[in-house]
Amino acid sequence: MALAIWEFAPRLNLVPSGYVPPASSVLADFASILKTNAFWDDVGSTMLAWAVGMWIAVIAAVAAGMLIGSNKYAYRATRFLIEFLRPIPAVALIPLAVLIFGITTEMKVFLVVFATFWPILFQAVYGVRETDAVARDTARSFGFSRAEIFWHVTLPSAAPSIATGIRLASALAIVIAVTAELISGGPGLGTAILAAQSAGSNVRMYALIFAAGLLSYIVGTLIVVIERRLLRWHPSHRKAVA
Repeated sequence: MALAIWEFAPRLNLVPSGYVPPASSVLADFASILKTNAFWDDVGSTMLAWAVGMWIAVIAAVAAGMLIGSNKYAYRATRFLIEFLRPIPAVALIPLAVLIFGITTEMKVFLVVFATFWPILFQAVYGVRETDAVARDTARSFGFSRAEIFWHVTLPSAAPSIATGIRLASALAIVIAVTAELISGGPGLGTAILAAQSAGSNVRMYALIFAAGLLSYIVGTLIVVIERRLLRWHPSHRKAVA
């Protein structure tokens, strides 16, 4: 339905065709750029920043979330700092990132880590704090150590919440990586989109935007599939499958 509207709205002059080309033209150009090495180089550059940034953010945020969520004093001590830093948009840090790292992959990785750290951390803290106190007390009464309670009770209980944070952060990471390329000019899909717009090639620009959206959709779908496989033992996922 959306593609039909996109196709016929410019052809019926409901929107200026010079600004919004028909879907058929964009998809045809998208098919053509799939055959070029330059396109895949741009995709590789964007996805490299996404992958490295997500990997760092997941490790750091989950570790910090477990610590903060399981200790009431750590939670109280860091609550203000988290609430202060979390709303800061990562794009606002692009000038600082360029100044420190230059126009490099490291700059994009830094922005991706900053943007994705907070949603994962928030979900990890929430997941730990929502762990059933009865389950922890029961494990303790059976002689479980703190480490065993963490591995067998706290972490499994928080896993679905952490997975939600990772899923939300994954799409945000691609947005931040492409935005950083658009503004800073580093190699990647964002720079390719900007180059097409500067050259007045709206069809190519929309084809690259479509590619970025499709990439985000594919990544999101893969993460959902992985999440369902890894958490198929959890009651919420068993209900979803059923």
